[in-house]
Amino acid sequence: MSAACGDVPLVALSGVGKAFRRGASDVSALRDVTLTIAAGELVAIVGPSGSGKSTLLNIVGGLERPTAGEYRLDGRLVSELSDVELSRLRNRAIGFVFQAFHLIPQLSVIENVETPLIYSGRPLAEWRARAWHCLERVSLTHRATHRPAELSGGEAQRAALARALVLEPRLLLADEPTGNLDSATGEEIAGLLGELHADGHTVVLVTHNERLAQRAPRRIALKDGAIETAGQ
Repeated sequence: MSAACGDVPLVALSGVGKAFRRGASDVSALRDVTLTIAAGELVAIVGPSGSGKSTLLNIVGGLERPTAGEYRLDGRLVSELSDVELSRLRNRAIGFVFQAFHLIPQLSVIENVETPLIYSGRPLAEWRARAWHCLERVSLTHRATHRPAELSGGEAQRAALARALVLEPRLLLADEPTGNLDSATGEEIAGLLGELHADGHTVVLVTHNERLAQRAPRRIALKDGAIETAGQ
């Protein structure tokens, strides 16, 4: 899917490359990647290990900057943003879900969900209500006061999803969201991502899980750091 004529795509990459210094030489992780993702899409990024999937997701998420080409996030040219400006844009516009969950073990589930609000400038009085609403969205209110060590893998990923949603991001990025889960639990998380997309969220996910990738209306296939197919 492309942005309609006159619309600004949420994600727009043009000729993007990414190289890393290894010893005396540069190693290319991405080469001449050009694509757009419109608001409201559900996109799966697929490809073999080492194809550049996670690097692409990190660039889309503003965690890494490209070494070639241009990247615009919500119409803003990322190369023109300072690190502070990019951090603010990332905090406001993007929610992240990772394979390893990255929950803080010393905090309860609802406190983990609240953590993105610390630097948001939102009133403290709103925090608990917003976090509770997000836990309701992922059916995890019954675990609100538990610590991460007391959760199953599926519950931990639901908590991570709630945390990613608490700032109402325009873009939800998921890197192997079912990678640490058994098949049945992975299907539950896949279904939840589908529900979030149906609710209007833009979802971009990296996955080796073919069943999860098949749920996405659009697939972007990478090979050797370049786009092999970009879907419709």
